[in-house]
Amino acid sequence: MVGQNSARRAAGVILSMIQEEKIAGRAVLIAGQPGTGKTAIAMGMAKALGDDTPFTMLAGSEIFSLEMSKTEALTQAFRRSIGVRIREEAEIIEGEVVEIEIERPANGQAATFGKMTLKTTEMETMYDLGQKMIETIQKEQIQAGDIITIDKSSGKISLLGRSFARSRDYDAMGPQTRFVQCPEGELQKRKEVVHTVNLHEIDVINSRQQGFLALFAGDTGEIKHEVREQIDAKVAEWREEGKADIVPGVLFIDEVHMLDIECFSFLNRALEADSAPIVIMATNRGITNIRGTDYKSPHGIPLDLLDRMLIISTQPYTQKEIRKIIDIRAEEEDVEMTEEAKELLTKIGTESTLRYAIHLITCSNLVAMKRKAQEVDVQDIRKVYSLFVDVKRSAQFLMEYQQEFMFSEVHEEDAEMPQAKES
Repeated sequence: MVGQNSARRAAGVILSMIQEEKIAGRAVLIAGQPGTGKTAIAMGMAKALGDDTPFTMLAGSEIFSLEMSKTEALTQAFRRSIGVRIREEAEIIEGEVVEIEIERPANGQAATFGKMTLKTTEMETMYDLGQKMIETIQKEQIQAGDIITIDKSSGKISLLGRSFARSRDYDAMGPQTRFVQCPEGELQKRKEVVHTVNLHEIDVINSRQQGFLALFAGDTGEIKHEVREQIDAKVAEWREEGKADIVPGVLFIDEVHMLDIECFSFLNRALEADSAPIVIMATNRGITNIRGTDYKSPHGIPLDLLDRMLIISTQPYTQKEIRKIIDIRAEEEDVEMTEEAKELLTKIGTESTLRYAIHLITCSNLVAMKRKAQEVDVQDIRKVYSLFVDVKRSAQFLMEYQQEFMFSEVHEEDAEMPQAKES
């Protein structure tokens, strides 16, 4: 990420507070002009927390397009962002493959029976193989010398790596080969297995007749409050018994100014819950009306909710940072550009918007390809600049010709256009 050093340092402090569990009951607001990296900072924070941490992304406008009440949509988003790490013991077979024998039918059909010999440092045993296990062995290309585990309850086979005893085999020295020690002791063991699910998934499974299949049915609809209460009680029981842990995740609400006073009241109360996720919000609004009221407030958010927030401010990019971003985007999109073209794009990004300048990269590349050029030059940038107008020039055009458009609401005394600003 380029620039926004102050905002990134603030995000780093927030991450430390999250990891030390010292941010309960608070939320984070990332406020700044459009195109200043607010969403990128939130995504970076989620990635830094690890893959095991639930991350839910929601736009404020989505709340009003779902076929459920606003508070139900927010409740589901909250519960998607709260993980439950469940620990359970499973019986497994772990050992080194000594030999695999698969009986292949003469008619060419799929093999349905076979035998596999596994060993540890202390014992060796032969096991029968069913059709599904044979398919897994063939798919994973498991062979003699591999270390595997077999879940006794499901029959699932997992490849752990290659035995160190086979490290000198010429056919086992690929760049991705992982060598592990041959297991010790008994082949059959009890091992702790950890599963991480979110509360919403548990809600859906327990509130639908089809159970687990309901997760794949799309819109889950509204879930009864009684179902959630029972699940919360059961999860609390698992925590007391040491079978589960709560993993507070991250709920990112973009365009938070689109929420109304009812949603803000819900958020205020939900943040007080013991297992509330970390709520990160983003907005590009200044002082504006709180939706659903006639009252104005900073960022369109009620003052009592703002008081709960740690506010991170993003700043407009400097000319040097814009140039660096254009260099990165041109490289990512595999567009060759002359230095003069990049300088012109940087100037456009400074005087107009960064997003507009980035849009012109691909467009100018297509124009350059049409004239069979190897790289984008100044003339290509000028061509697309004349074809596609930015926000300021579009607003200027509307003010000049507003009488020609339907339903114009600009009166003659207001015809003198103020300098266009991004909201």
